[in-house]
Amino acid sequence: MKPVKRHGIRAKSSTFYSEMSPQELDAIAAPFDRGEFKTSPLTPADRERHRRAKARGRKAGRPIVGKGAEKIRVSMERGLLNRADSFAKQHGLSRSQLIAQSVELRLKSA
Repeated sequence: MKPVKRHGIRAKSSTFYSEMSPQELDAIAAPFDRGEFKTSPLTPADRERHRRAKARGRKAGRPIVGKGAEKIRVSMERGLLNRADSFAKQHGLSRSQLIAQSVELRLKSA
């Protein structure tokens, strides 16, 4: 019988935290509760990386294009969606890019 692949966080003992008893979890957390963990000062490279990140003034992630993006939920007939996905794939576009370009074209022609 094949072993079952499981996803989750494991302790060093290769046991899933979710499968541990409260006493086992308390034993793992005890050194942190007592403040018994080692820290070290930032290296000059880490300090510079932190300074640059802080200077950006926002969270890391995708760059904002235009006024930013808004997630929307759209209903579409399945056959049309399949054709749109095929077209987008053939032309190296994402579904979102194809829909955005289509809306732009429609608005320009109105």
